[in-house]
Amino acid sequence: MSGKKRIDLDITGMTCGGCVGRVERALNAVPGVTEATVNLATARANVTHSGDATVETLQSAVADVGYGATATGDTPGADSPAADAREKDAEALKHAVWFAAALTLPVFVLEMGSHLIPGMHHWVMHTIGERPNQLIQALLTTLVLFGPGLRFFRAGVPALLRAAPDMNSLVALGTSAAWSYSMVATFAPHWLPEDTAHIYFEAAAVIVTLILLGRYLEARARGRTSSAIKHLLQLQPDTARVQRDGREQDVPVAELVTGDRIRVRPGERIAVDGEIAEGSSFVNESMISGEPLPVAKEPGDKVVGGTVNERGSFVFRAERVGADTVLASIVRMVEAAQGGKLPIQALVDKVTLWFVPAVMAAAVVTFVVWLLLGPTPALTFALVNAVAVLIIACPCAMGLATPTSIMVGTGRAAELGILFRHGEALQSLRDTGIVAFDKTGTLTRGEPRLTDLIPAAGQDRDTLLAQVAAAEQGSEHPLGRALVDAAEAAGLTLPATSQFSATAGRGIEATVGGERVLVGNRQWLEDQNVDTSAMQKEAASLSAAAKSPLYVAVAGQLAGLCAVADALKPNARQAIAQLKAMGLKVVMITGDQRATAQAIAREAGIDDVLAEVMPDGKVEALEKLRRGGTPVAFVGDGINDAPALATADVGIAIGTGTDIAIESADVVLMSGQLPGVPRAIALSRATLRNIRQNLFWAFAYNTALIPVAAGVLYVPLGILLSPVFAAGAMALSSLFVLTNALRLKRFRPAGLTGDEQGEHA
Repeated sequence: MSGKKRIDLDITGMTCGGCVGRVERALNAVPGVTEATVNLATARANVTHSGDATVETLQSAVADVGYGATATGDTPGADSPAADAREKDAEALKHAVWFAAALTLPVFVLEMGSHLIPGMHHWVMHTIGERPNQLIQALLTTLVLFGPGLRFFRAGVPALLRAAPDMNSLVALGTSAAWSYSMVATFAPHWLPEDTAHIYFEAAAVIVTLILLGRYLEARARGRTSSAIKHLLQLQPDTARVQRDGREQDVPVAELVTGDRIRVRPGERIAVDGEIAEGSSFVNESMISGEPLPVAKEPGDKVVGGTVNERGSFVFRAERVGADTVLASIVRMVEAAQGGKLPIQALVDKVTLWFVPAVMAAAVVTFVVWLLLGPTPALTFALVNAVAVLIIACPCAMGLATPTSIMVGTGRAAELGILFRHGEALQSLRDTGIVAFDKTGTLTRGEPRLTDLIPAAGQDRDTLLAQVAAAEQGSEHPLGRALVDAAEAAGLTLPATSQFSATAGRGIEATVGGERVLVGNRQWLEDQNVDTSAMQKEAASLSAAAKSPLYVAVAGQLAGLCAVADALKPNARQAIAQLKAMGLKVVMITGDQRATAQAIAREAGIDDVLAEVMPDGKVEALEKLRRGGTPVAFVGDGINDAPALATADVGIAIGTGTDIAIESADVVLMSGQLPGVPRAIALSRATLRNIRQNLFWAFAYNTALIPVAAGVLYVPLGILLSPVFAAGAMALSSLFVLTNALRLKRFRPAGLTGDEQGEHA
């Protein structure tokens, strides 16, 4: 995206999918804007521009269509004025609901109680009287409409005057129609046709109260959908114990600078990213890796801000602070993914943009048809059914269906150590049919290790390993380094070594503990008059398994056989098996020789291998894989495989903490653990399934109930939908969508243990 810049805006005043469409159209019309997407659930707009657009011009464009816009802060996850405004609005909604309910309850009891409870009508007439009853209902309903309900008129009437009606317009029209008709019936009944002077104050009051309640419940549920960001931000402590001026002092994390020496005690969270300078400990890095087992840390090891020090105490040197930390980059990625828009949402936005005007047209048609063709009193029937259509058809649920699922799904993914850089990757990953893996550093560890040590008859394994490692201490070859590492890992004491010499490509020779030790290939040892025939069968077997056999001779006699290889990662077979069980085709792409590649593939359980592929040939290999039209995901180490990661339908970078290459991939697995691949795919499938459920409910609800509200069931079944029930159903539909999306917070992928589940939660 060369030459492109991005501005994020918090939008206030949006209530439905139609609002989203209007704000998007206004932003896209600003000169210099190349793309603008608006998310109803996050109330945020992401604007990409060529440099000509400014925050002021974008804010002006949003204001022109009746909404507010403020620029988000530079610090990821930081509180913004819009976020504060939403919190205040939620609190105001809570008070408005209680006030409206207190005023509405007497109206509802006086009017509906007379219909539902035998004898109550006569009690009201004799105790209160018909005229006082009407006046009480008129007063209380007026207070509801122009008190708590005034918010609908303040937003809805201007939108209506701009010929861009939204949900507020529907509520304002519906409730004011019922209230106005009732006021005429109360104070000027002679203006109405005979037998039509009925009051519907309870409908107007209950509609306002129910919709306010629905909005309050939505605000609370939306707060839960964004809990992932809040949880991530809480991972960073407020203060850190810094060594300055010869003493330790508590300093706010915001004031830390690169180079500060920070002490971390047992049980404390690490403040920022850095490198251990003194001490050692075990650190729980599950927040970046998704794996709960603590990791041993010693001087020189890296630590990441937000992780938890479990046992020892240590001092580390701050290397990345503020917006440069891994935690900050995680928050940025989660925010970007939650603000993204899936291809499936494009159709929804187009529909909802025109839905409100269509509903108003349907309400007008309903009113006219009932007025002309309805039974007596036709005007009453026309009014009630038109109001029901206006109230029930608001497309709030459609506007929330996709973004709420994205928010919860990407938040749950972050808890599992899976970061979606773009919301679109959720849908693309769900559609994947082929998963292609790089080999070195992805399926394998990326460095040679000792895999086998076979002592000759009469030889002790540990003694032989100590001798081989001592001989290889002077070697700079990676295979030699692997042998030394194996001895150190076993805790062996290495004997003294002298007279080291190496023959390039063949082997090494050294005097170890007074004995001549040779380590090398078969031909070299035979040139040194060592008989290797006793172990040639084992060597051939190791070679067939993609391992490099090294013969060992001590004092001129064959002492054993070592095998060194770039070993498969411990959980590679598990991950491949899970992908196959999900119905996916798994392919390995590598530059290794075919025999070596196929040996690794057999060990991993992979059937299809593309071997001897040069680094610049991986892109062509991916193109070949998807020629049949099947989307391909490529899993690489995120550094050497950038072109392939960018070319694949979905690029998955697999790496650890501070080394992940996030720029070229769509999905980042923070832990570097291969089971993260099937977990990411399973989560994408669960999220898209959740979105489809939401969309089905939203569309089916509107499609089914608009005709019912219009009265199509009146002639065959005598059924009419009261505006009161329409308001309740409308509020419940949005709440259903939000609640269904929140189920993703409980997503548990296959292979995640109970302990891990508790750790992530």
